[in-house]
Amino acid sequence: MTFSIFSKTIIVGCLTWPVWSSLICGFFGNYLGVVWAPLFATLSLLISFIIATFSLYFILFLNKILIIEIFTCFKIPVVISLNNVFFYQADWALLFDSLTVIILVVITSISGLVHLYATSYIKTDPHVNRFFSFLSLFTFFILILVTAENYFQLFVGWEGVGLCSYLLITFWYTRLAANKSALQAVVINKFGDLALIIVLLLLFFVYQNTSFSIIFQKDSLNLLIITIHIGYWSTSLGELIGFLLFIGAIAKSAQIGLHTWLLSAMEGPTPVSALLHAATIVTAGIFLIIRSNLLLIYAPTTLCLIVLFGSLTAFFAATCGLVQHDIKKIIAFSTCSQLGYIFYACGLSNFTASLYHLTNHAFFKALLFLCAGAVIHVLQGEQDLRRIGGLVKVMPITYISILIASLSLLGFPYISGFYSKDIVIELAWASYTVSGTFAFWLATFAAFLTAFYSTRLLYFVFLSNPNGYKNIYKNVHEVDEIILTSFRPLIFGSIFCGYFIKSIFINFGSSILAISLINCSGLSTLLEAEFLPFEIKLIPVIFSFLGLFLALFLYNTNSYIIIVNLQIQNNIWKNIHFFFIKKWYFDIIYNFYIANMVYVFGYFLYILGDQGLLEAVGPQGFYNTLKKLPKNLVFNGPSLYNLILGTISIFMFWFFNFL
Repeated sequence: MTFSIFSKTIIVGCLTWPVWSSLICGFFGNYLGVVWAPLFATLSLLISFIIATFSLYFILFLNKILIIEIFTCFKIPVVISLNNVFFYQADWALLFDSLTVIILVVITSISGLVHLYATSYIKTDPHVNRFFSFLSLFTFFILILVTAENYFQLFVGWEGVGLCSYLLITFWYTRLAANKSALQAVVINKFGDLALIIVLLLLFFVYQNTSFSIIFQKDSLNLLIITIHIGYWSTSLGELIGFLLFIGAIAKSAQIGLHTWLLSAMEGPTPVSALLHAATIVTAGIFLIIRSNLLLIYAPTTLCLIVLFGSLTAFFAATCGLVQHDIKKIIAFSTCSQLGYIFYACGLSNFTASLYHLTNHAFFKALLFLCAGAVIHVLQGEQDLRRIGGLVKVMPITYISILIASLSLLGFPYISGFYSKDIVIELAWASYTVSGTFAFWLATFAAFLTAFYSTRLLYFVFLSNPNGYKNIYKNVHEVDEIILTSFRPLIFGSIFCGYFIKSIFINFGSSILAISLINCSGLSTLLEAEFLPFEIKLIPVIFSFLGLFLALFLYNTNSYIIIVNLQIQNNIWKNIHFFFIKKWYFDIIYNFYIANMVYVFGYFLYILGDQGLLEAVGPQGFYNTLKKLPKNLVFNGPSLYNLILGTISIFMFWFFNFL
């Protein structure tokens, strides 16, 4: 079957509708009004979802690959030596394969529901049109990233997603905390941006191209075994590229060490948090790793690092979520923890299992955030668990929704999270390596903690006695029908998605993902995981139920008060609690040590350079020196001295600006 021009045009419309939505809401939103502009943005994403579903059928189930060439960005000559000159041509082309269309359906569906939710959630904001313009632009750039046919185009989407995250986190720009959080997200993500730029340069000099179709060929991949010497250190080209991809991914997908921006991003509106955590920026880093699966096969050391960082992130975030009181930050830590599972599955070379959990996670995480936003909305901005409670009777549908999402998160049997989360944990055991065993136990304990803090959140928000102000509770009510409509597809996905799509990802006889994900090294591990002893498979389930029942026992019997008193009286428990609530002191280390050293060094450069050396030898210093010379060169009209002085000063300013 071949694709006609008409079919290709329709498929490209998956990307064009969000950008048209962004432009129209941004430039003509005042003319459309606060009703029609959000409605147009929501309908645009609905059309994109329909097109993505259309492409899913033709690409995934008919086992096709479609590359649509749009235009040539630029064509430049590159001189390597006197006898070696070639032209580098950067094409803008869209790649639709099995990996792309799966991510497309996830992104457009989640984004469309978030747009629908926001039409009610943020309708009273005076800048609602600007919000929808940024939200649609956010979706457009992540679509650019996942449909990229080369690393150059992927980098454009990568930077665009970072830009839109800044615009949306700082949407309420009059809030100082929002501005600080947005800047933190930009600065930390620059580490990943720099790593990806170096990858682009390496691929450019090795292959004279950045196209996936050229780099992923067998003959091209053989070049990755070339040894590179950097001083006294030597490594293979594959390891170097793999390590740089790893740095890019941990920054974008908030793995331990570069995770701090993800928690601060909660300063943005709740629809932004839902879209950011479920289907956009955190997906970008994971997608980069999955798309580069053929390169990472040549980087075994980097794969071990991915397993280590992913499992540590899963455990670290779960311990921090255990003691938080902000409802959005608890869910944010659960995102960080689940990304750890997804990340270390890539390190085990099982990219299909990673993509499987990423898909399921998008549905129940979006539902968690949207339900949390509904609670915050009706409580007039209250987010502290200690000042909420007793909402089960007045918000029963929201309670059922967040209960389903929480059960899927903790891996309750036979709903979506159970299928993908358990297979990821089992893969760690089935790898029969030290790193795999380490990841298995950390992920299992993280599952225990996830069940505990998810139950804790449900208890304090819905099941405990009301702890807020009476005037606020007088106006509490169930959310409107628009918000409930956005819940329903997510509820369906959180319950049934894992079961219905399992055969696509975890099926030895299926070749649906074989073209995109050549994970031959992970296939044997998947086979081992499927046939592990029953008692090993039960370990994660038992730990999850232990966390669930322990939380129910402690909070239903008020036994947690004893633990609180123990923490106050016992220094060991107090220190452990302080360690967790301070997020393992990462913020303190960054702010008081690394940031302060950077500030001191920058101030030293400012005093030495900007106010000292550059001022003395630069244009201003040159001007001051000439000004002190005798002014005895005069002719009719202006001073010849001033004319010469002005000409030289202009030249100096131009020269330094050019440098």
